[in-house]
Amino acid sequence: MSEVHYLTAEGYQRMQQELEYLKTTVRQQLAQRLRAAIQQGDLSENADYIAAKEEQGFVEGRIQELEQVLRNAVIIDHTEKKANEVSIGHVVTVQEGNFPPETYHLVGPKEADPLNGRISHESPIGKALLGKKVGDEVIAETPGGTIRLKILKIE
Repeated sequence: MSEVHYLTAEGYQRMQQELEYLKTTVRQQLAQRLRAAIQQGDLSENADYIAAKEEQGFVEGRIQELEQVLRNAVIIDHTEKKANEVSIGHVVTVQEGNFPPETYHLVGPKEADPLNGRISHESPIGKALLGKKVGDEVIAETPGGTIRLKILKIE
């Protein structure tokens, strides 16, 4: 059974674009680099050849990963979900104590980018928020300690 990957429509499109770029442009560039390196002769001590082969391995691994993610993707559409209960795809504004409010977009792990307000539904805060409503207080056990958040808004 394959693992389901939750993605926003934008995230799905970004991954499709990256996959297409890797399969066309990057593969072509690597093939040219490999041809040039092979023409230099002795491959055992050819740094250009070794570097290109290593990059080729990385690129092929990334292509396989993207194909697997996209094949098992479930597109998150928060417009279909009730905005009164937090679920994947919602943008949630929370406040911890007297600190300024913070806004998080709840996404799947493949799109998580905490520095830009995109947190995984599998993260401690994401798990604590799921299924909760405006006005609810949640407790999240984070690596930095326990935090208590009040949900101010769900979009």
